[in-house]
Amino acid sequence: MTTATEHRHAWFPASPCDASCVRAQAAGVGRLRMTLRVCALLLVVGYLVLTVVFVLPTPRVVRRRYLRSVARMLLGAMGIHIVIDDRRPFPAHARGLIVANHVSFLDVLAIASVSPAHFVAKSDVMEMGAVSALARALGVIPVDRGSLRKLPSSVDTVVEALHRDKCAAVFAEGTTWCGRSSGRFRPAFFQAAIDAGVPVLPMTLEYTDIDGKVCTAPAFIGDDEVDDTMGRVLAQRSMTVTVVVHELQLPVPDRRYLATRCEELVFGIRPDELGPIVVADPERPYVHALAG
Repeated sequence: MTTATEHRHAWFPASPCDASCVRAQAAGVGRLRMTLRVCALLLVVGYLVLTVVFVLPTPRVVRRRYLRSVARMLLGAMGIHIVIDDRRPFPAHARGLIVANHVSFLDVLAIASVSPAHFVAKSDVMEMGAVSALARALGVIPVDRGSLRKLPSSVDTVVEALHRDKCAAVFAEGTTWCGRSSGRFRPAFFQAAIDAGVPVLPMTLEYTDIDGKVCTAPAFIGDDEVDDTMGRVLAQRSMTVTVVVHELQLPVPDRRYLATRCEELVFGIRPDELGPIVVADPERPYVHALAG
């Protein structure tokens, strides 16, 4: 989603997805079940508010277990089932730079259900009311998408997070897509894995409806506000988010190679099938070395 106040430069993350991408569901839940979901969600949020201050001073292993549990509780309260498909040869706790496709602000909960991390998100997320509180609890790292000059310092912040907690997550497309289509991975934040000397862990997020088809209801796109997306999510009869955990990628000193390799894994496509990176101003490409 893009706000009207954001400054657009040539490398501003752009997505063609809009309201037309959101498929209306033939049959939603009744008013009673939707009310129960809202109540359950409020109870979990209340639990988070009351307990997070006691958990923050605890050892990292306790905090991670707590955040993983809360993330799953929040998804469950909204009627979202989570399926984890771990394809690593030797599954273990995730450590390193997590990169994933981006559909919704719910992606943070889906990934945190597998591995809590410091998430990189656009700065205006910190101003979204209840979402802001959750973002702070999950250790979100805000990034100003409208300022290329601030990008190197944002990458440095991710490096510090990787050194400190060994786990950070970035949505490398730079903006949200509807789930039926996707964008190219921007290489910038892959530099953080190289500088920190940690592996990259690609993840694929897919939302499906009760019939097993791709569900666009959670998409946070176009002119959507948080309430719009939440309304669609809470009205679904049943929804599943599948988190596919791919094999670790070593931090070779080439962020563009890492970005391309992770695209292949996350989207299940060959390099020759990758389209061009969408830029806000096609007449001014490659205006910033780190962005490209």
